[in-house]
Amino acid sequence: MPQNQEFFNRRLHSLLGVIPVGVFLIQHLIVNHFAAYGASSFNAAADFMAGLPFRYALEIFVIFLPLLYHAVYGIYIAFTNKNNTRRYGTFRNIMFLFQRVSGIFLVIFIIWHVWETRIAEALGRAEVNYDMMADILSSPFMLIFYIAGVVAATFHFSNGLWSFAVTWGLTVSPRSQKIMTYVSLGVFVVLTFIGLRAVFAFLDPGLANM
Repeated sequence: MPQNQEFFNRRLHSLLGVIPVGVFLIQHLIVNHFAAYGASSFNAAADFMAGLPFRYALEIFVIFLPLLYHAVYGIYIAFTNKNNTRRYGTFRNIMFLFQRVSGIFLVIFIIWHVWETRIAEALGRAEVNYDMMADILSSPFMLIFYIAGVVAATFHFSNGLWSFAVTWGLTVSPRSQKIMTYVSLGVFVVLTFIGLRAVFAFLDPGLANM
């Protein structure tokens, strides 16, 4: 019975990491990318998302609760699974180590990001718009923190796609797993470009077009 429960928990953890959490990450990066086209474009995109019907229900049941489960169980996996990088040093073991490290860092980053954006807005201290993000990223420390957060998020999702495909039996053969490695690498490069371009656009829209 405990083994069946662990099997279910790992499957659910893997699924939620892609759907809906991974889908939300892509959507969030795309909305942020509107900053590359100017403050008015980003504000229009942010206003559209804020005006969605049943916004709070969607945020709670489609984003926050799945993300909370994925984060909590992910931390459990990170501190209970053994790491074999010193003994074997294989590429996949190293990726698993990075997956755990990036996941723990993302818990810290996401809590802070939500606190200084969504919660600040809910408390009436600020409005989530271009000026808010530009002000946050004007600090060199926060700029580095957000760059690390974007890279950690895109890596964690992209590398997680490989694990998802294995966990759900989509890539069984070594060849299919190798192909999936290249697919996940491509996803990482594309999403990282989109995310970092948005970050630099909040500093200066001209930097995003360099």
